[in-house]
Amino acid sequence: MKPQEIKEKLSTIADKENFIYDFLMAFGISKNAITRLRKGDYNLSKKEGEILYKNKIFFKEEVAENLLDAIDEASKDDKILKHNPRFIMVTDYETIVAVDVRLKANKRFSFSELPEQADFFLPLSGAEIYKVSTNNKADRDAAYQLGRLYEILVNDNPDWLANGSHHLNLFLSRLLFCFFAEDTDIFKKNIFTETLVNNTNEDGSDVDQFLNTLFKKLNSKTGDFPEYLHSFPYVNGGLFKDDIISPKFSEKARNILIDSGELNWSEINPDIFGSMIQAVADPEQRSNLGMHYTSVENILKLIKPLFLDELEEEFEKNMENPKDLRKLIDRISKIKFFDPACGSGNFLIITYKEIRNLEVKIIQQLIALENASLFGGQSFVSNIKLSQFYGIEIKDFAHEMAILSLWLAEHQMNLYFDEKLEGFGKSEPILPLKEAGNIVAGNAARINWEEVCPKNEGDEIYIIGNPPYLGSSMQDKIQKNDMSLVFNMFKDFKNLDYVSIWFYKGAKYINGFNAQLAFVSTNSICQGEQVALLWPKILIGKIEIGFAYQSFKWSNNAIGSAGVTVIILSLRNLSTKFKTIFQNNIRKETKNINAYLIDYPDIYIHRNSNPINGFPELVRGSMPTDGGNFELNTEEVNNLLEEYPIAEKFIKKYISGGDFINGSFRYCLWIEDNDLVLANEIPLIKNRLEKVAEFRKNSIAPTTVEYAKHPNRFRQISYKETDAIVVPLTSSDSREYIPFGFVTSEFVVTNSAGVIYNAEPWVFGVLNSKMHMVWVDAVGGKLETRYRYSTNLCYNNFPFPNINEKQKLTINEYVFAILDERAKFPEKTMAWLYNPETMPKELKQAHQNLDKAIEEIYRMGNPFTSDAERLEHLFKRYDEMIKKDTLFAKQKKIKKKKAD
Repeated sequence: MKPQEIKEKLSTIADKENFIYDFLMAFGISKNAITRLRKGDYNLSKKEGEILYKNKIFFKEEVAENLLDAIDEASKDDKILKHNPRFIMVTDYETIVAVDVRLKANKRFSFSELPEQADFFLPLSGAEIYKVSTNNKADRDAAYQLGRLYEILVNDNPDWLANGSHHLNLFLSRLLFCFFAEDTDIFKKNIFTETLVNNTNEDGSDVDQFLNTLFKKLNSKTGDFPEYLHSFPYVNGGLFKDDIISPKFSEKARNILIDSGELNWSEINPDIFGSMIQAVADPEQRSNLGMHYTSVENILKLIKPLFLDELEEEFEKNMENPKDLRKLIDRISKIKFFDPACGSGNFLIITYKEIRNLEVKIIQQLIALENASLFGGQSFVSNIKLSQFYGIEIKDFAHEMAILSLWLAEHQMNLYFDEKLEGFGKSEPILPLKEAGNIVAGNAARINWEEVCPKNEGDEIYIIGNPPYLGSSMQDKIQKNDMSLVFNMFKDFKNLDYVSIWFYKGAKYINGFNAQLAFVSTNSICQGEQVALLWPKILIGKIEIGFAYQSFKWSNNAIGSAGVTVIILSLRNLSTKFKTIFQNNIRKETKNINAYLIDYPDIYIHRNSNPINGFPELVRGSMPTDGGNFELNTEEVNNLLEEYPIAEKFIKKYISGGDFINGSFRYCLWIEDNDLVLANEIPLIKNRLEKVAEFRKNSIAPTTVEYAKHPNRFRQISYKETDAIVVPLTSSDSREYIPFGFVTSEFVVTNSAGVIYNAEPWVFGVLNSKMHMVWVDAVGGKLETRYRYSTNLCYNNFPFPNINEKQKLTINEYVFAILDERAKFPEKTMAWLYNPETMPKELKQAHQNLDKAIEEIYRMGNPFTSDAERLEHLFKRYDEMIKKDTLFAKQKKIKKKKAD
């Protein structure tokens, strides 16, 4: 159940006698279980006023003055705790005191505040609040400072920028390294900033010369350099290898550079390097190459459920067992981590740091268990090596950045390792830089992944990352060729997102091996037509979805970054372990996760050109292909009619889905063939039609050129002279209902909306129901998170039962009630009427009455308790309807064959 549904149910509890039963039902405990709890079958306590429900809750009624003593006593009672209740709750029906036994969290609140405490008790529904945390203030500060510096340098050095982004990015990466090095003991403390301050002019005129010379020094073991640079060490590693020309600095730019040095770069996450590059790189290049540099928090969302949570649990389980702790260190030191679209290495870096951090905690526990004095001066060294980390990156500079960032992460964690082990840790110095990781430059779509990250017997491998997204229309020629090479055995791949390559190749890589993967992806691959196109190719044989985050905003550390709507999805070999779905930081274990990312058996909704439900045809509105020449505004219409009143017969109101929602409309020319001669007698119309003809003649589409001979006609005509239902094809996801509506025959609906002609009111009622909205939300495509309504997926496949005339009339009555409520607000738009913040109570109630009537048709006398239950019922009914149609078609084919 969704948290909001639980809160609503909790707010209706009024009967104290049945409180605990109503409370448990609000969290989805079945009626059957509640009945057995009432009878005593499930109640393990036989005391009056107490309920002990195994694995769920211990509940007790108590007088006010004894509440705290009672909760304390129950929390320590072994007779209660042996039945593993998740919660202990005591109340006098004025105040509630509760304990989450597993999390050791306490709550005390008034009885009236119960709905606001729904999240605390959420585990009763099988879900958990799941959080990751990070402090990235230092990252943000650094991003801001370097962003300011970049803007000034670009404005002051237009010729320098024209040399290409490689010089710019390399220059900035060198500055970042120097700032980091002087704050983390790679260089002497503050040496870079102090040398800059003391050996450059205040007006910035010689800063570029200073930096050019310094960069050469950092790449040289010997040489003739100014004395003030002698204390800088030899770095090696390729970072300072190439000669570049530093930009000219102004006084302001020099001051920002110095201010940047005042930041504490020791607190910077090395993944900030990638964010810096994103902040300054060309937006088009960044989009094309999928360079989505991400925050630590978001990376943890992926790596924690994939492997980190399990490793942490293993540590917690064996904290008192030195032998098993050493086995865990050995296991961690052999795991391979592979990002086949690694960019600047964000996922690999954060993974490296988290694994090193876990290693430190294990060693600390070993020292505590085995008595530090017995080690006799022995020092621990880290068993985790950069050679465990593998990556593929197509962009040369990002490839170099990934290697550099891993070096810095290693140094940062070496310092942490030595500090935390207090004399028992001894790490090697980072300089001169050595080879780091197994990061390969190349196209992951074409490279054999096993050549980059070999699979050997006994290996444990995790594939991670944030591959490039790119819908089919955004792919360039090279990327389309990549798609053809990977999916060459399939005919229907051209509408797939580019990220599909990574899931498909990843599934083949892990198949039958001790490996799992998890990628960030646009939500498009688990919505709409892509589900049936992609996932039957992946979820076949021995591969399943292990965990999934439903749609959420994915942001990063870059300045001005805009979040995109994504999912996180993992694949693994078939397992008896539970799967996990995350929604709005709520974690819930499930038996299965299908390709729509819901808890239901695997099922695929294929495009269907005809309704399976007896509905009238839903078509796209009329398409003009006119260069805008059919359209008229109000002033143009008034002027035209004033001069040529006969033109009224050639004008219709013109409306799109967006117009309908926002309470507006336009006008258009609508001229039948038999009126063409008369219409051409009106100069304005004649001129418009000539422009339409010219526009079509210049088209690259042969059929459009051919249609230039009919300049009076819309290119595609669906209009009928009847009332119609307008179906907006996109709508805000914040609305409970898509605002469908009726228009009269005086309106031409544009092709940006769907339209149903000759539709009876009951059809409108079905489309406006909660059952239909649950279906659209699950199987329809989305623009970000907005609803995108599809005729062939949402409408034609909606599993609605055959109903009789009496049922239709009943639905009609509820439809008219909704239309009556809408009519009470003639000045308000559909956007206002269906905004959850402004929706009138009477309109909402009318919809809820309709919802109940529709649900009675599906399941009489047994109302649905959650959207998950509704969707499960709809999927089951769809499956039955499709199988029935398939069987009918086969029987019909057999009969025809026999007849022939």
